[in-house]
Amino acid sequence: MPKTSRAIVQTAPRRLELRELPIPDVDADSALLRVEACGICGSDAEQYDGTIPAKDPVVLGHEPLGVIERIGDRAARRWGVDVGDRVAVEVLIPCGHCHACIGGRYQVCRGRGGMFGYSYVPLATPPGLWGGYADYLWLDANALVHKVRRDIPASTAVLFNPLGAGFRWAVEIPDTGPGDTVLILGPGQRGLASVIAARAAGADTIIVTGLARDAAKLALARELGADHVIDVENENARRRVREITDGRGADVVVEVSSNSPVPVAEALHHAAFGARVVLAGVKGFKPVPDFVSDLIVVKELRVLGAFGVTSPSYRAAIRTIEAGRIPVARMHTHDFALEDAEHAIQMLAGEIPGEQSIHSCLLPDLARS
Repeated sequence: MPKTSRAIVQTAPRRLELRELPIPDVDADSALLRVEACGICGSDAEQYDGTIPAKDPVVLGHEPLGVIERIGDRAARRWGVDVGDRVAVEVLIPCGHCHACIGGRYQVCRGRGGMFGYSYVPLATPPGLWGGYADYLWLDANALVHKVRRDIPASTAVLFNPLGAGFRWAVEIPDTGPGDTVLILGPGQRGLASVIAARAAGADTIIVTGLARDAAKLALARELGADHVIDVENENARRRVREITDGRGADVVVEVSSNSPVPVAEALHHAAFGARVVLAGVKGFKPVPDFVSDLIVVKELRVLGAFGVTSPSYRAAIRTIEAGRIPVARMHTHDFALEDAEHAIQMLAGEIPGEQSIHSCLLPDLARS
């Protein structure tokens, strides 16, 4: 067992360092995870460029998958896992006693001084290994973990996080069910995950919109279960949605695009009377232009915010991956070594000309294999 772990530390916006950090001992309530893979999320790119404020320095990475290396007795009993088990780790580490936690909304827990979760806890907070861009990850006593079969490739199993978001944002929050028409604005990894989740929930018609540069993602959306795709730069999206829905609009609209606030206003135009509109794509706190609030009133829309993923949706995602009936691995496009974290983030953010990824992950052992 090594005494130190490599870790990617963000010291300031757009500044990453590869450091060696001490590996702590575990007590009765904690554990140590050997990281097999850590997914790269759009919010990683926003944390990297400073759009999402963080208390730097911090170890990045909030989508870790790995194997229990050491574990305390009480932690083993509480989580139902032991040394050698593979687990998926939830982002948030709830306090368990604040108003949100007691009310069953632990995903918005602020009882530990703001949002307390992997990739967001400062390096100065002992024991320091609070991010998945590392060889090892500290599992806090209040961490939430889910067992995952070890025979599934790590780069597929680590899709538990975006797929979990799809189940929460496109199914759990809007209560999607058989007969619903679901419109998904944005064909990124969470948009594609929403396609999978909506299809599993029995949605009747699934529509996905994207830009001209998203042609490959829109094609993949069809493979994963979308009935219609719309290139909003070359087609009139409002007209197409009306045509597809016989003028009704969508029962559920899931807005998962990044950065641009324009689709938020468009979501209201696409929604049917009485529809549920889920807003999950963050925009860097930019205002929404041309937002017509009267559409919410006259259509009696329910506009629902979506922050994070809950345990039921993580479990649904893991069951879907383990069942193997849906080709979820088609979403995964790139593996990167730990040392290539910055390149991986910039690729996902579209900053590297000629290179584009849908879902990618860091594999700490890649460079050593």
